[in-house]
Amino acid sequence: MRFLTDVLQFPHPEEASAEGIVAVGGDLSTERLLLAYRLGIFPWFDEEQPILWWSPDPRMVLFPDDLKVSKSMRKVIRDGHFKVTFNTCFREVIINCAGVKREDEYGTWITNDMVDAYCKLHEEGVAKSVEVWLDGALVGGLYGIDLGTIFCGESMFSKVSNASKFGFIQLVQKLKAENYSLIDCQVYTDHLASLGAIEIPRMEFLSKLPGYTTL
Repeated sequence: MRFLTDVLQFPHPEEASAEGIVAVGGDLSTERLLLAYRLGIFPWFDEEQPILWWSPDPRMVLFPDDLKVSKSMRKVIRDGHFKVTFNTCFREVIINCAGVKREDEYGTWITNDMVDAYCKLHEEGVAKSVEVWLDGALVGGLYGIDLGTIFCGESMFSKVSNASKFGFIQLVQKLKAENYSLIDCQVYTDHLASLGAIEIPRMEFLSKLPGYTTL
């Protein structure tokens, strides 16, 4: 684990601490964030902390072919109450994600600076959002970073039961049709495991990244 300087670089993810922290400090510039994701690194910190850069081992991922859709969710999809859109209101999605309290996450880790940084990435066409609607109201969604063949999921929110799960399923099916190789889910949660995500060794994950040869 290192303290970052103004130089635009990261240590190798294999130099991470036992908890998975690769580096501390730096900034949330578009250039640094893009480099981080291409190297299998992502920021995760709260407002009282410096910027912490993570690459956990093992890594939670979902291979599109392994998506599990429960019988109850298949009924939800068939009912057709939810509607899904992509990239129509990115800022609203990330702000909603920031406001949701979750048992498996500490604090409100999506700070105002992170909202602004990821909105800039969205303007660059790299950060993408999924929106779930019910009767014209935004009731769920998620956002992440699109690396071309890998989608790095960041956060999701749900205001009504099954909304975020519906959005996630629709995204995975879309990515599968577009020949994406995997969805990066970062760390284990029971929710993701129920959808078919599994943990794999960090080096196996890194070997699948488009930027792996630059490590």
